[in-house]
Amino acid sequence: MNRIYTASPSSIIPFSFIGQFDRKIRIIQAGVWLLLAFPLWLATEAIAPQIVQGYTARVDLAIDSLPQENYDTVLRRAEAVARTVVQRSFDQDILVTEVSIIVTVQNHGRIAPVLTLDVSRVQWKKIPDPQRWATYFKTARSLLLFESQTILPDPEPKAKPPATTIPPTTTTPLRINLPRVQPPNLPPRENR
Repeated sequence: MNRIYTASPSSIIPFSFIGQFDRKIRIIQAGVWLLLAFPLWLATEAIAPQIVQGYTARVDLAIDSLPQENYDTVLRRAEAVARTVVQRSFDQDILVTEVSIIVTVQNHGRIAPVLTLDVSRVQWKKIPDPQRWATYFKTARSLLLFESQTILPDPEPKAKPPATTIPPTTTTPLRINLPRVQPPNLPPRENR
C-alpha cells in the first residue's frame, strides 16, 4: 500500500539548518534568472526592435451645394476640403500612415458620395495633389440632379388680367386687453 504524506520531506527532518539552505537555494535561482533575463531582453531589443505600427485615419465629410452652383464647382470644393483634411491628419498625428476620406454632397435634399481619397503618408509627401489620389463617382452628377437643373424661364401668360388699383386705407391697430389666466399649479404673478 501507498502512504500519502501531508508534510514535505524537509519538514520531517528536525534539523533547522536544512530549511535555511532551501531558502538560500531559491533566492540564488531567482537571482540567476533575473541576471540572465535582462541581458537576453536587451540583446533581442537591440537586434530586432519592435516596429511602431501606424493606423489609417478614416474621415467622412459632408458638404452642401450652394445655390446656383454647378457640379464642377462642387467637385473643386470637395477636392479642396479633402486636401485640407489629409494634410491636417498627417500633421496632427505622427502615427497616421494612411488617410481614407469619403466626401458626400447634398443638393436639393439628395445626398451622394462624390469622391474618395486614399493616400499614404509617403505618397502624399511625394505628390500632395488630391486629384492624383482621388477616385471620382461617375453617377454622382445625375444622383444629385445637376444634369436636370436647366432652369427654363416661365412663359408669360397670354392674356393679362387688367390691373385693378385699390386705394390705400389708413388703419389703426386695434388693441384689446384680455385678462391673464394663470395655470392652476403656478402661484399668481404680479401684474406689470
